[in-house]
Amino acid sequence: MTRVGLVVNPVAGLGGRVGLGGTDGPDRARTALSLGARPLAGARAAAALGELVARTGESARDGLLVVTAAGRLGADSVAAAGLTERIVYAAGAGRGTSAADTAAAVRAVVAEGVDLLLFAGGDGTARDVLGALGTLGSPGAPDDVACPVLGVPTGVKMHSAVFAVGPRAAGEVAAAWLARAGGVRLRNAEVMDRDEDALGEGRVTSRLFGWLPVPDVPVRVQQRKTGSTAASPGAVGGIAAEVAERVGEGLLVLGPGSTTRAVAAALGADVSLTGVDALALRQGHPPRIVARDAGEDTLLALGPAWIAVSPIGGQGFLLGRGNQQISPRVLRAAGGRERLLVLCTEAKLAALGGRPLLLDTGDDALDAELSGHLPVITGRRRTSLYRLAS
Repeated sequence: MTRVGLVVNPVAGLGGRVGLGGTDGPDRARTALSLGARPLAGARAAAALGELVARTGESARDGLLVVTAAGRLGADSVAAAGLTERIVYAAGAGRGTSAADTAAAVRAVVAEGVDLLLFAGGDGTARDVLGALGTLGSPGAPDDVACPVLGVPTGVKMHSAVFAVGPRAAGEVAAAWLARAGGVRLRNAEVMDRDEDALGEGRVTSRLFGWLPVPDVPVRVQQRKTGSTAASPGAVGGIAAEVAERVGEGLLVLGPGSTTRAVAAALGADVSLTGVDALALRQGHPPRIVARDAGEDTLLALGPAWIAVSPIGGQGFLLGRGNQQISPRVLRAAGGRERLLVLCTEAKLAALGGRPLLLDTGDDALDAELSGHLPVITGRRRTSLYRLAS
């Protein structure tokens, strides 16, 4: 029988749509729930398992055993996918989910000799998995691997290269690894997390914590986030002028990132680096900030708006990483593709090497609607048609 491990961090990603940026620590998770956040990690883990079954065929269902932890730590997702489970860890009565629970569950699952460990969470969860496995690894080829791992992306940032590009992609990669399809090999992938010291200095960079062995399936496993180099004032000014002309006198929602922040500065506004802000534009006047660090509900209450986002450097993610406040409901209320402005310098776009801009909104139908070629604003009266994909 094929054995797959599953460990879910049920609070991963809670802070995304309500604008908290992350849910590391129990206080942040409680705050997110009080603001109306809904847990998504369990459903995304179940979607990954469902895709695994779909890729291997229904006949393989009876031959697949998922080794997991009790309740929200994994078993609930296994049940939702209709698979057979073996519970090897349960958190103590009355305890909340913690990094210690994640680490203990990982150790218990791996001790059962699984063929692949799936974990659902974000960068903090990846760090917990790394610590539980007891090795930092190295950038070279994996040697004497105890257990390959793969992240099902359910967090907010996910700068690490250990995650699939989406839940269904995780199931696809898992199926390929278990079948050894196409000679799939392992590679050591970076476990990264946001550098909070650099963030305090106004820079979004990531810190390397180690490496984990991950099935190497190009395009379906995400790249690590790379640091952004400062764009030239001319390029940023040109993008800002183009945005101002398209929006006219209207509402502009700006996603997070150094590019969008630089564009806002060129327009005359000082916006947050990691949050989602809304500006009211008027010709001949500086923009007025009408919402700062806004969550999904605030954005919906603002009414129709243009939405401007920029891809994450190195990864190419446009939606679904760090900007979950711009949710499927917000995107649809804005008008979908017609009111979506993609901002990117030519240098940043070229650095992707032809890889598509990625979508992981959590709504498969919306991802399909947004997929295809879309104009990317690279300067004043300058656009590049570039492909979006999920």
